[in-house]
Amino acid sequence: METRRALLVDAFTSEPLTGNPAGLVPDADGLADDQMQAIARELNASETAFLRESDDADRRIRYFTPTQEVELCGHATVASHAWLAEEGAIDDGTHTLETNVGVLDVEVDDGTVWMTQDDATVEEVDLDYERVAAALGADHATLEDVGADMPLATASTGLGFLVVPVNFLEAISGLDPDLGAIAELTEELGVTGVYAFSFDALEGDSTLHGRMFAPAAGVDEDPVTGTASGAVGAYLREVRAFDGELPEEMVFEQGHFVDRPGRVLVRAQSEPVSVGGRAVTALDGSVVIPEPDDDEIIEA
Repeated sequence: METRRALLVDAFTSEPLTGNPAGLVPDADGLADDQMQAIARELNASETAFLRESDDADRRIRYFTPTQEVELCGHATVASHAWLAEEGAIDDGTHTLETNVGVLDVEVDDGTVWMTQDDATVEEVDLDYERVAAALGADHATLEDVGADMPLATASTGLGFLVVPVNFLEAISGLDPDLGAIAELTEELGVTGVYAFSFDALEGDSTLHGRMFAPAAGVDEDPVTGTASGAVGAYLREVRAFDGELPEEMVFEQGHFVDRPGRVLVRAQSEPVSVGGRAVTALDGSVVIPEPDDDEIIEA
């Protein structure tokens, strides 16, 4: 029976078994969609990256959660390119990557992987604070407290997220999400997940602390989220945070409340937004490839 190499690579961290684990199949040419979905379900990472040959870029990548394909994934991109660099398959410099949202640049710089994001869109949304707070399991006052300067908005640099500013870290740590309500909210808005954040962070050099919930995409809480960090970087630029003077490089911390701490580097002063981080291999093995679905109809 056919097998392929399969790995778990922890992204946005230098310590194994922290950060955000990404599945990785570095040789996915010839795999059918249902085979990739089955492998992603078996590896059970929030996303698994499948690398393939490309006519338009250095390589093609596709991303699957345990339940569905997604268009873009920052942490799996960082994980896959950090592993390629570790293997000696790529050198420092800029590499092109064909994704479902287009060809993006990925820069490798002495162990740090930077991924350019798609064009940013940010749109303020008219949502009841009590509804959003109830979905997150928060006191609505912790959201409204900062709402005048930091409105609720959807933001995307390839994947859309509802961005929810919260006043203090205590409120972020105490979130008790209603996953059904969050799934309903994200489906209504046409976004992947909800990203709640506070400038009240744990680490002194961190810009903010975030948590991201995407139950409709099969991810109840993502430890550390690259695409959401890019979207939030675009949001901060749009709402003129820091009096419109964004730091050249921001640090978003995430994952501490699910025991998977990690750090995402974000550059958002201008387009395109880019996110960066390091990664480390936690598991290296092989996976048995299931037979492709022949779409036969089974009749009773």
